[in-house]
Amino acid sequence: MALVKSLEEVRGVGPRMVEHLQTLGLSTVSDLIDYYPRHYEDYSQVTPIQNLRPGHVTIEATIKQVSGRYVRRGMHITEAIASDESGSVRLVWFNQAYRASGLKQNQTYFVSGRYELRRQRFAIMNPSVERASDFPVNTARLLPVYKENKHVSSRQLRTLVQEILPIIDHLGETLPAWVVKDHELLPRSRALHAIHAPRSSHELDQAKRRLGFEEIFTLGLASLINKRANDSEQALAIPFNVELARSFVKSLPFRLTDAQRKVVWRICQDMEHIRPMNRLVEGDVGSGKTAVAAMASVMVLAKGKRVALMAPTELLARQHAKTMRDFISPLGFGERILLLTGGMRFKEKQRAAAAIASGQAGFLIGTHALIQDKIDMHDLALIIIDEQQRFGVRQRARLLAKAGHMPHVLSLSATPIPRSLALTIYGEMDLSILDEKPVGRLAVITKLVSPTERIRLYKEIDGQLAAGRQMFVVCPHISGIEEDSRAAEVVYERLTKDFPHRKVDLLHGRMKTDEKTTVMERFISHESDVLVSTTVIEVGVDVPNATIMMIEGAEHFGLAQLHQLRGRVGRGIDQGYCYLLLEGNEPPSRRLRALETMNDGFQLAELDLNLRGPGAVYGTAQHGALDLRLVPLTDSKLISEARDAAEKFLEKDESLLHYKHLKVVVDRLRTITNLN
Repeated sequence: MALVKSLEEVRGVGPRMVEHLQTLGLSTVSDLIDYYPRHYEDYSQVTPIQNLRPGHVTIEATIKQVSGRYVRRGMHITEAIASDESGSVRLVWFNQAYRASGLKQNQTYFVSGRYELRRQRFAIMNPSVERASDFPVNTARLLPVYKENKHVSSRQLRTLVQEILPIIDHLGETLPAWVVKDHELLPRSRALHAIHAPRSSHELDQAKRRLGFEEIFTLGLASLINKRANDSEQALAIPFNVELARSFVKSLPFRLTDAQRKVVWRICQDMEHIRPMNRLVEGDVGSGKTAVAAMASVMVLAKGKRVALMAPTELLARQHAKTMRDFISPLGFGERILLLTGGMRFKEKQRAAAAIASGQAGFLIGTHALIQDKIDMHDLALIIIDEQQRFGVRQRARLLAKAGHMPHVLSLSATPIPRSLALTIYGEMDLSILDEKPVGRLAVITKLVSPTERIRLYKEIDGQLAAGRQMFVVCPHISGIEEDSRAAEVVYERLTKDFPHRKVDLLHGRMKTDEKTTVMERFISHESDVLVSTTVIEVGVDVPNATIMMIEGAEHFGLAQLHQLRGRVGRGIDQGYCYLLLEGNEPPSRRLRALETMNDGFQLAELDLNLRGPGAVYGTAQHGALDLRLVPLTDSKLISEARDAAEKFLEKDESLLHYKHLKVVVDRLRTITNLN
């Protein structure tokens, strides 16, 4: 019962603090226990000031002087002099004006930060500071730092955690005893105590290993249980039609890659059985996932059954309808395609519903409009979900429920995830990877561009536009303050002046559906030369004549997202170019430099994981429940161990009913990972 107790009952927490804690998602004691630190400041190795060397340092010193001043518009500097028995050192903070009032002269603090040379003088830059009196007598330690806001500091959170440590110390075990023993894990209570109040770096590592193991174990167990449940259902068997397959391949305007042939063969083999297919096809941008999905769809249509393809945006749904019609029309199935989107007029929706009811529409392509109550899909045999990670669980489940039975499910993703990680996260799915580019496709040339090179770049781009090419310009957001040169609306105004002889259009998510469609159709038909957009064009938009991608404020995008964006160009026979515009004169980051030399999405995904360590699998809020908070996504050994333990749990016929906490977590994760 102590776990569900309101934090208001914890000593030192009043009504105002309760409100502030709720903004961090903290309402109960259990919430606070589960609120792991973001990182730790190491105050355990204290160095005398006279022995300081460049790098991260910690000192115990008395503040002698504190001052603050504005050096230019928007830049505030706080400086202090800290002294111990061996000497003095300067402390410097940028844009932390509150430091001046927070530091007390002649009081002793632990100071931790980077000791480095700045303007011919050594100083500790932007250090963390803690009063020495807040530490145990004569000792220092690893200090947990939590996610904060302007109302709640890490210091306050550490104080609250100290109050509930007795509850943590009496928490029961959540994993089976044999799992804890076989894998030499810390008991859960000790691990939780150590994650919030570590006595040493070794104890902290052991705590992270124990709690990280449980993260992977529960995720693996949820996906394995889902796979068992899926395998027990029955789908409609779709026989492989050899002659139809040959006709389809012969009608294509290009040659299938070996990877496409292998993947489509596996899909057709899956669909021949009544055991429902649940396959994820991962392929880099431009690897030909749509052609694979088209061939699988043809097999279903030839059997007289239905296919539904759900895309995350109306723009992408329209693109799919056009592409699929091109692929399957030579075989006589083009007339069976029906586009269904939320932006359609009432009469269009009525005609669509009639076509579905009569059986005329056999291949339904759309957005979430496919899951409307009035849409009947009783003979649905195959569901294709494009960019499946962008749909909510309930949306996917409602689409599946419409079939009245378990259909085959083919999920497509252009977000490369390394195989080992994908098998962990999508344990209930069979995985296929398209790792070849179409024959003759040229790699996009990527260049980093500093602010001083913009004029030269514009001249280079104008030459390509004069040759009949087109350009995407992607911005990190739609609008901003007047000085924000990266906002789409500001960039649009600027480019209409910089390219007065070119037609420039603007596209973003706040526009009405009809407006977005009109703008995109103008660009596709080359009625416009330049399209300024937000990331609404990130996935799936196919304009073969667009050979230039310019990304404003490239530092503000993730590595995978930048790779996705540049995949929008160079999709025809002409060379594609991607220009990453930098904002300042600081050296570009390692991840941005990697884009200049790497064109393989899976290589970039591996690098991204190495750079990020623990963290989000997708990096978007809707998938936050799949974030791994403690396990580095590159720790294949721990991931494999925990995954094997989950498989052994099921092999031993263990019952989740014997593990109440574990059952709650696994049941929740099943609804998140499960596509069915």
